Amino acid sequence: MGPLLIVLLLALLLFGAGFALHLLWWIAVVVIVLWALGFVMRGTHSSGGRNRWYRW
Repeated sequence: MGPLLIVLLLALLLFGAGFALHLLWWIAVVVIVLWALGFVMRGTHSSGGRNRWYRW
């Protein structure tokens, strides 16, 4: 009974980690797309240069 519980707990832990990592990959893809859009769609400055679209 003990080894069965350990195997089930390990399977549950790995399933949860896999789901979390999959979710993090999708979040990373969304962030990269937003960054690329912000880089492409940034406005121009009055002197003809490009504005920084970030604050730091």
